[in-house]
Amino acid sequence: MALIENIKVFVRVLELGSLSAAGRDMQLSPAVVSHRLQQLETHLGVRLLNRTTRRVQPTEHGSAFHDACRAVLEALERAEETVADAGRVPRGTLRITAPLGFGRQILAPILPDFRDQHPEVAVRLRLSDHVLDLLVEGMDVAIRLGALADSSLIARRIADCPQVLCAAPQYIERHGAPEEPADLLKHACLILRLPGARPARWVLNTPDGPVSLAVSGPVDADFGDILTEFALRGHGLVMKPLWEVAGYLKSGRLVTLLPDFPPPPIAVSVVYPHKSLVAAKTRAFADFMISRGAAAIDDALGGLAMQAGAA
Repeated sequence: MALIENIKVFVRVLELGSLSAAGRDMQLSPAVVSHRLQQLETHLGVRLLNRTTRRVQPTEHGSAFHDACRAVLEALERAEETVADAGRVPRGTLRITAPLGFGRQILAPILPDFRDQHPEVAVRLRLSDHVLDLLVEGMDVAIRLGALADSSLIARRIADCPQVLCAAPQYIERHGAPEEPADLLKHACLILRLPGARPARWVLNTPDGPVSLAVSGPVDADFGDILTEFALRGHGLVMKPLWEVAGYLKSGRLVTLLPDFPPPPIAVSVVYPHKSLVAAKTRAFADFMISRGAAAIDDALGGLAMQAGAA
């Protein structure tokens, strides 16, 4: 088993790009990670990695060995999943990724319940507003918002959540409120912009159908909470899933704009790679989110869902 564990460390180091990142992910100290790599290189009699202070790069032998190791580990995982499914007991390490706002407000309150139900599953949660490649990042399952373009993933819909266009009262006092969708082009829009994404467009529903607007503004960020903070300070308009701003709308720190032209709801889905055999731990988490996710979103909305729908 020591060889298998050393191989797992080697693969994770290459996936994450550094010994320290792999150590954090696997809950090992950098010294242990380095020792296991040295053991593996000694066992094979070749150098697998070229190390610098910040990154590691595979040698020619390391690249070839990595490809073979991935195949071995996937075969081993399938074998373990077969046994686990036979006993119908989810077990092992489950790596989950979710958007920051969803993870903090929706997933955090219910994830301990999942662990209570499945104590043999260890959870590794990675929150990011970036859409991570599950296979490249070694994730088992993800929560995704919006349309799903990757047909290689299994997607199960949890809920459709209202979105809301809002701003702080002080912004409206200074700049006025938009009266129709086209007015957004004249306002400061706070935009969630991720690397490689297309230029920002906000969609609003109108009696004649959806309207897509190429909005712009003084602030864009790849972290949604930053945009909320700018909106609260009166720097512009923001479009958000309702759960992220429900509390601020109830307190009056933010107010809804263009209630006659609401944004379309955003789909919330649980997704995982399409495999011939889905791990029991992954299936258990997906089933848990289907059964508990919609109710958790309703709780976070704080009674504003019907209000948003009526708007």
